[in-house]
Amino acid sequence: MYKNQFISAIIAAAGMSNRMGSKVNKQFISINNKPILAHSIDKFERCKYVDEIIVVAREEEIEYCRKEIVKKHNFKKVTKIVRGGKERQDSVYNGILALDERCDIVLSHDGARPFVKMENIIDGIKATVEYGACIVGVPVKDTIKVVGDQGNITNTPNRDLLWAAQTPQCFKKHILMEGYRKAIEDGFIGTDDGVLVERLGLKVKMVMGSYENIKITTPEDLIIAESLLKDRATIFSRIDFVFEGR
Repeated sequence: MYKNQFISAIIAAAGMSNRMGSKVNKQFISINNKPILAHSIDKFERCKYVDEIIVVAREEEIEYCRKEIVKKHNFKKVTKIVRGGKERQDSVYNGILALDERCDIVLSHDGARPFVKMENIIDGIKATVEYGACIVGVPVKDTIKVVGDQGNITNTPNRDLLWAAQTPQCFKKHILMEGYRKAIEDGFIGTDDGVLVERLGLKVKMVMGSYENIKITTPEDLIIAESLLKDRATIFSRIDFVFEGR
């Protein structure tokens, strides 16, 4: 289906982990005896449509990432580990500059989202082929309040229109590069890649993701992550039991 498309994934793993309160970069914290970053890379490594993976890491962690993540876990699709920048946007841009010249489609993913599902990756690729740009996300469950400088609520948006953006965020390469070119020209810093493309006046499709696709940011998120892995292990053991009994 995508044999004529060269698909690249950029895994952003250059964050400072300030909210985690840990001396270790959150990407390298282990859950179920495997670093978070390795869990994230593995999903794209196993996706048959992904041709290359670019990992973006802090400069002082590049060699550690190469030895302890890429080599140790035998990731064959990771072609480069590049230096991150001051902001996430700078880091992803460095990843874009390192893409294979054959690249047609770019998938941008947070290294701290280890629970992305294969179907979300494939749905993102499919939507990109059709629409040119898409974001994986989920409808918000809570009522959202807009709060002003004085702590007072200024607005309550219609919850039916609100989605929480996740990753991967997927784009045809030339569209994403134009979004970054415009942002650099304007000195604009966005919180995700999608907004850079939105600023071009182009439509970005929202694709249903998964509520399990959490971004591990705080110590509380680690507890949720361990619980998710435990629940999955229980489900898979039950499936194995059923098939063994046949």
